[in-house]
Amino acid sequence: MAARGIFGLLSLVLVAGGLLLSLFILLAGAVNGNPVNRWYFLQADTSNIPSAPPLSRWTFWNICNGESGVDVCGAPGYGNISPARPFDPPSGRNFGTTEGVPEGFIGTRYYFYMTRFMFAFALIALFFGACALLTGLLALCTRLGAYLSGLLTTIAFVFQALTAALMTAAYVKGRDQFRRNGQTATIGKYAFGFEWASFACFFLSTILFCVGGAAGKRDTYGSKNKKKGGFFKGRRSASTRSRGSFINGDKEYQ
Repeated sequence: MAARGIFGLLSLVLVAGGLLLSLFILLAGAVNGNPVNRWYFLQADTSNIPSAPPLSRWTFWNICNGESGVDVCGAPGYGNISPARPFDPPSGRNFGTTEGVPEGFIGTRYYFYMTRFMFAFALIALFFGACALLTGLLALCTRLGAYLSGLLTTIAFVFQALTAALMTAAYVKGRDQFRRNGQTATIGKYAFGFEWASFACFFLSTILFCVGGAAGKRDTYGSKNKKKGGFFKGRRSASTRSRGSFINGDKEYQ
């Protein structure tokens, strides 16, 4: 019971940490202010693209102006907030022009679909992680709660892994496209760090939930075996006393 509680508590802390990091990423671009404005996926020099800010930062919700001293998200124009903002520079959802846009982005829907699915998978991971946080309270005292929470964190872990993989594939490749076009570009270290750290939290919590359930099983069987051993031991002792009494009685009659 004690082992189950310890593993359950550690798992809950990890799930809560993974959810918090995921929320940090989802907040980026939805609100304006420091330090949230630093949690972007990609920053690129877009000063040669009409209608684009001098320095663009892509988030789930919009494209922020990362110009020094500005850091504006949610401003009119390119910064209008909309869910699942794709990473697709030439499209109308970004800049609506091919002028100054690297050729690797023109005529392809690769980046659009990669980042669109990324947003959907992130929400699914967040949902199952939140469910695991609730059922994790049961994992502190029951084996069923531990295994159920382990199942939920497994689902959250899988979709978080898909989100992290799509994010890395799309934005790292996009960064390289900008650089090949002579434009400076860097990936967001905070967003990538939060994403992969959240992935690790869900993965470790899945293991600990399952270990906690298995530990509870061993404790249950151990206590049952002790009870059985005590019962049969008592029967054997009673039987031995009975045989001894019978033998002593025969000696008296002799």
